Amino acid sequence: MAGAETETAQPADGAEYRQYLPDLTTPRFTAMQKQDAHEYAEEFINGGRPPWLHALYLHWRNLFQEPFKGVTNDGHVRPGLFTLQDEGMPIDDIVAAARALFSKLSAEQLAAVQYHVDSPEWRSWSNPEFLLSDKGVRLDELARDARDAALAVVAATLSPEGYAKAVAAMRINGFLGELVGAPRVCNEFSYNLVLFGEPSAEQPWGFSFYGHHLCLNVFLYKTQAVLSPWFTGAEPNLVDAGPHAGTRILQREEALGLELMQSLPAAQQAAARIFAELRDPAMPHGRWNHDDQRHLCGAYRDNRVVPYEGVRVADLGAAQQALVERILDEYLLYLPARARALRLAQLRAWFRETYFCWIGGFADADAFYYRLQSPVVVVEFDHHSGVFLTNTDPAKFHIHTLLRTPNGGDYGMALRPLIAGVEQAFIWEG
Repeated sequence: MAGAETETAQPADGAEYRQYLPDLTTPRFTAMQKQDAHEYAEEFINGGRPPWLHALYLHWRNLFQEPFKGVTNDGHVRPGLFTLQDEGMPIDDIVAAARALFSKLSAEQLAAVQYHVDSPEWRSWSNPEFLLSDKGVRLDELARDARDAALAVVAATLSPEGYAKAVAAMRINGFLGELVGAPRVCNEFSYNLVLFGEPSAEQPWGFSFYGHHLCLNVFLYKTQAVLSPWFTGAEPNLVDAGPHAGTRILQREEALGLELMQSLPAAQQAAARIFAELRDPAMPHGRWNHDDQRHLCGAYRDNRVVPYEGVRVADLGAAQQALVERILDEYLLYLPARARALRLAQLRAWFRETYFCWIGGFADADAFYYRLQSPVVVVEFDHHSGVFLTNTDPAKFHIHTLLRTPNGGDYGMALRPLIAGVEQAFIWEG
């Protein structure tokens, strides 16, 4: 990954996760260590283990059959929230990068990498390590020049700091694969890239880049982009050994959320805190689950109804509203500067209907969940218990974050009806 930088480089301290390293002699890991990604997924899909995750996979496929509607707060999609605009996206560079990728692919790979712009397969991304939807090309199966060309498409689209964050997530995934001795399943390049539509500076198209703990969906039209939904996570969120030691991600989202909660007056803290414990007995059935734990808007939850909870941002003090802006700005990091500024201004304009909620404690050492939600954005942050690591309680070294654009905004769906179509008339002049 020439020229890529980690999101942060600092001394490799704080590696509390090492006390929770798994026993690699158990059947789960001895089997995984012998398999490639396709064998690993095949055994999971046909073997049904672990059963709770397999049941989730079947539920995901059921959700996938539903026509796209979008995340809403009350089940009703609100129209007119999104408009076409010039966001300064470097579309010519992105198109050039995509076409350069095509020149590096075999005929078979080229046929596999492109789908119709309206393909429902855009919605079949997922964030576990299992290769559940094998679309496009997988980077660790490409020749080096083709792999670099695929990454160049992502780099041309994201901001420099956003691309650095994506690279850091990929490197952490590679580090996890080394920790559990299964680099063919989890590695720095165990990610799929699939394009939807024909790369164009004038017509809508986009791509999905997805794998363990990093999923980016990008819709492009001229100089406008919708980068949503995306998912970024890490277990652990620190590399403490090897060539990428010091790589850490998601600590700013964590610190800013905690600062906001701690800065609220007691009455607003009480209103924002919807549950005192991360797995609270007061939670309704299903509010906590094995897969996303407290997250509501993860993979395949394209149509979820998520009621507003917590405190309204417009009712917070100026200092707290400034912290909300900093959190949202961090969640917009993947976007280039102009697109990011325009999107942040849109989110700020909805503070009158933006809600902040919290689950868990808010002392410095506490694990927690928070969500910011409005008609035009949902962001979630959650500390998780172990999946590869053995911690049964949520810990700060396993983090999941995501962003959704509700009311039909994901995958650029709300913009598509606004785009002028191709001329429908045809007259034979020959």
